[in-house]
Amino acid sequence: MQLDLILGLAFAGATFGITEGIKPGPLLTMVIRETLSGGLRAGLWTAAAPIFTDGPLVIVSLFAAAWIATNPSALLLITVAGAIFLAQMGYECFGLEPPDVNADAPPPTGSFLRGAITNLLNPNVYVFWFLIGGPLMASAADEEILAPVAYAITFLVTIMLTKATIAYAVNRASGNISTTVYRRLLAICGMIMIGFSLYYAIEAYGLLQEVGVL
Repeated sequence: MQLDLILGLAFAGATFGITEGIKPGPLLTMVIRETLSGGLRAGLWTAAAPIFTDGPLVIVSLFAAAWIATNPSALLLITVAGAIFLAQMGYECFGLEPPDVNADAPPPTGSFLRGAITNLLNPNVYVFWFLIGGPLMASAADEEILAPVAYAITFLVTIMLTKATIAYAVNRASGNISTTVYRRLLAICGMIMIGFSLYYAIEAYGLLQEVGVL
């Protein structure tokens, strides 16, 4: 057993997990959105999405890294779907009502599903696993089979905990936020999501050129 390689990959996974956890993106915006509109439980359920959506990608990326690098059509479909979904979620932010902080928190209906869909329709997730995480784990697996396992576990756990911590911080601060500020924060989340939607649309246009449609 090559303990140094296992620990090295575990450290790399934790580093990537924390970085991806705090990096602005559609899922982080969705975590904040759900926390503001549904309370801490909703935010935590949304933060848990990567551990279920990225898990299968870890396995697939070990075998599909080379294929996805030369086949942009798959990313094109994901990118277009992501642009539409984020545009819809962003639009809904302008009509959400803030929760009553003095009442019992309602069950986080749909929060996990929205987080999972957001992550599954984020092309950057596939780019990361197929072009970065997959090749890294595959090269390490040739020397130590436990190394990619350590990388995947530490990445998934740290990204989930990082986003959960952000949800907790947002929820703690929400008790001092007025209804007007709530609505403004949700509107900002909506504009950010629409911004990501436009970014995905631009990415899709570029992919259309790559696959020869334009």
